[in-house]
Amino acid sequence: MSDTLARYIPEHAVKPVFELIVANQVHLKIVNERQTRHGDYRRALNGKHEITVNASLNRYKFLITLIHEIAHLVAFEKFGRNIKPHGEEWKITFQRLMVPFIRPEIFPQHLLPLLARHFRNPSASSDTDTTLSLALKQFDQQNDKNYVFEIPYGSVFRISNGKIFKKIAVRTKRFECVEISTGKTYLFNPNAEVELLKMN
Repeated sequence: MSDTLARYIPEHAVKPVFELIVANQVHLKIVNERQTRHGDYRRALNGKHEITVNASLNRYKFLITLIHEIAHLVAFEKFGRNIKPHGEEWKITFQRLMVPFIRPEIFPQHLLPLLARHFRNPSASSDTDTTLSLALKQFDQQNDKNYVFEIPYGSVFRISNGKIFKKIAVRTKRFECVEISTGKTYLFNPNAEVELLKMN
């Protein structure tokens, strides 16, 4: 298992992560990419703790996602099954598990202050922290996607479900885009990944 982990997470994180997996009796499955989530935790009918993480994640995002899911398991075990999935108990647990990894041997120096800030009050997804999300995305293998914030107003783009939009305005922190087929307006986070379409 530690050999497998070494392919997906930073070298100096392998031993402590392996210890967390063993201590919490985690059955870890590394799966093909799912659009809707980076990872997930569930307790199987036989009582086993199953965690799945997308194989396509870069090593830093993989580590954060894996600790995020272990935090669900630990929080449920400690505080009971009736807690909110991303409530205070989970946040405290995620912070406690993640802080030992926020070190220069594990993460690049320029990510450390962004991680420290994010983990003061971790959100349900690091994707909602635009600054951290963009900083992590630079380590992705395929970086041929555009982000909503960087394409010009008036640009037409496609998202992963095939729907096509036009970027029209900015509203506080998000971008207003109109769906071409319905005329409905939607708000996009700046770091939403999109495929820019060339219009004749």
